[in-house]
Amino acid sequence: MYCPKCGTQNIDGASFCRACGTNLSLVSQALTGHLPEAVSEDEARGLSRRERRRARKRNRPPSIERAVKEVFSGIAFICVAIAVLFYAPAGHIWWFWMLIPAFMGIGDGVAEYIRFKQSQKTPQLAPPAYTPPAIPPAPLGRELPPRDTNDLYPPASVTENTTQLLDRDK
Repeated sequence: MYCPKCGTQNIDGASFCRACGTNLSLVSQALTGHLPEAVSEDEARGLSRRERRRARKRNRPPSIERAVKEVFSGIAFICVAIAVLFYAPAGHIWWFWMLIPAFMGIGDGVAEYIRFKQSQKTPQLAPPAYTPPAIPPAPLGRELPPRDTNDLYPPASVTENTTQLLDRDK
């Protein structure tokens, strides 16, 4: 097996390159077709399920439907609190605790509506169009000048370096 970074030949199943120390375990797994499962970015950072849910909630785009749903759920909690006050046994003692989720729902709905309105005001800018630089056409009928082999230069990519090393060993 050849190292993809430096092109040094290593024994099959080696974990690290003997020349540069590059991790070769994924190379051998890729050659056999048994790559490990991808781990999400949140799981890699060690976030709990609750933290991931909060992050998803913060990152989702605002919508008017969610704002209306939150406001109406807050109003529903106020209605339940009033019903508990008059109809539940000992409701006059604990009815006001129902106001906490009521005001939270109304507050979340108002905040969602404000975020929705702000997202509507700011125009979404399109990314600038990329125009590649103009490449002059190759001269017709002329061949390239012979290359001076005394002038060595680093290859443009790891793949090219590996190919050169493999060709040299033949």
